[in-house]
Amino acid sequence: MGSLSAWHWLIVLAAVLLLFGSAKLPQMARSLGQSARVLKAEARGLKDDEKAAERDQDKLDSGKPSPQQVDDKQRDDPKN
Repeated sequence: MGSLSAWHWLIVLAAVLLLFGSAKLPQMARSLGQSARVLKAEARGLKDDEKAAERDQDKLDSGKPSPQQVDDKQRDDPKN
């Protein structure tokens, strides 16, 4: 029950050729490559969307005063 030998791989390759035919295999490989490219592009798009959302959140947060700034303003306010 070890790994497959070279003869086993040749038999598997022959079976695949018989099942799908030699003309169909390049089409299947091309289709698989296109699917991989689409998946990669979508993953990159999701990552870019996350970075853009983080930048937008940072811009929103930079406009808000920090809790330390609020405490300092309350201490300096003569009305209290």
